[in-house]
Amino acid sequence: MLPVYYMARKLTLVRHAKSSWDNADLRDFDRPLNRRGFKHASAMGNRLANNNYSVDVIISSPAVRAIITAELIAGEIGFDKNNILCKPEIYAAGLHTLLNVITNIDDKHEHAMLVGHNPGCTCLYNYLCDACVDNVPTCSVVQIAFNTHTWQGTSEHSGKIIDFDFPKKTNK
Repeated sequence: MLPVYYMARKLTLVRHAKSSWDNADLRDFDRPLNRRGFKHASAMGNRLANNNYSVDVIISSPAVRAIITAELIAGEIGFDKNNILCKPEIYAAGLHTLLNVITNIDDKHEHAMLVGHNPGCTCLYNYLCDACVDNVPTCSVVQIAFNTHTWQGTSEHSGKIIDFDFPKKTNK
């Protein structure tokens, strides 16, 4: 018998880890992670690995800080970083662009990870989960389940929060 809330699709939404502002001449797109960002991305990936986390596809913004976050998490969970899909539209994306990325995920992937930026991550989280948070912190990992058999079935308030974790969360 299936649980009351059958999870046909699962999205893990990740906001990139802390970026470095050491070089003021770098374009925003080119900013890497700072030391704390590297530490947090690895730690969050390790938390996922310790919970036997797996994913079918990782889709990331191509911005340096996002792709490094995606690669560090991928390494911890045993996902081949060469298989990370970069989608330029995720960089500086708003809600509707991020929804478009999600609804166009190949349905062969039941569990997808999306690595992006704020304010888009916060808007997407609030929209999908009927939540009201002001800010999804850097390097947050939000797992959301959807009772749908296609990614096109994801819509406003259709997600159920499975977990919301972030580096400074004290109960982990």
